[in-house]
Amino acid sequence: MALKLITFTDAKGPRPGAVINDTQVLDLLAAGALPAGVTCMKGVVAAGASALAGIRAALKAPAPAAVLDRSAITLMAPIPQPSRNVFCVGRNYMDHVAEGDRVAGRETEMPKYPQFFTKAPECVIAPDAAIPDHGATGVTQYLDYEAELTIVIGKAGANIAPEAALDHVFGWTIANDVTGRDLQRRHGQWFKGKSLDRSCPMGPWIVPADDLDTSDVGIKLWVNGEQRQSSRTSKMIFDIKAIIHQLSQGFTLLPGDLIMTGTPEGVGYAMVPPRVLKDGDVVEIEVEGIGRLSNPVKA
Repeated sequence: MALKLITFTDAKGPRPGAVINDTQVLDLLAAGALPAGVTCMKGVVAAGASALAGIRAALKAPAPAAVLDRSAITLMAPIPQPSRNVFCVGRNYMDHVAEGDRVAGRETEMPKYPQFFTKAPECVIAPDAAIPDHGATGVTQYLDYEAELTIVIGKAGANIAPEAALDHVFGWTIANDVTGRDLQRRHGQWFKGKSLDRSCPMGPWIVPADDLDTSDVGIKLWVNGEQRQSSRTSKMIFDIKAIIHQLSQGFTLLPGDLIMTGTPEGVGYAMVPPRVLKDGDVVEIEVEGIGRLSNPVKA
């Protein structure tokens, strides 16, 4: 079974943990499972193999005092306060490229290079946390969703060769690239439409890279139980190795960096008629081998 690493909080404050089963988690600090000085998920990621070895050993014989009921804790985003902007890849599934070009009335062309943009780190929110209904405030008329597999970088590097790219991956999580589509187009650069407050739900946990091959896993999204997106990561135009290789050219990736890898077809603005997110909606994303990320939309 894949290791599931969480950041959680309770009366004692935020700290790293690991899922034991559907009803229990292990407090990694209380269990003494982490290297000296490591107190948060950023530290776990930076420590890499040594932290993972200690965690796996602690899970084999969990100290009773370090075992908590899941009902007694609240999940946070795995890395609640990213040190830098969240890196993103746009138009990375051909069918999504095609649906966007159809709406824009232009001929579809395969992207020659990854299209990178970022979301502000303050956008990141936890599983089950509310996405604001920015449409209700008049900020956007097209609040939309995007299911995305997300890379957690574990080893620093620049000018990374494709064949070495996976050596720099600590693990995987799930994110929702919530977007104001009209803002995305109006400003001619995607940052504004992609960085609305609380527009980056992330989680529910990190699965270490060694525990999951993400080259061909299912990725799905539902709104209020209705499936809107369903694809596989093997349909990416630029795969994980290419994304890391291209992004790292002349640019140093750091431990804890997050890279969202693009969304498949089925987004709301491309439906006929468009179907935007609104108050009361619940968005659920599933990536095979990781789990489900669920968030409501609230005015």
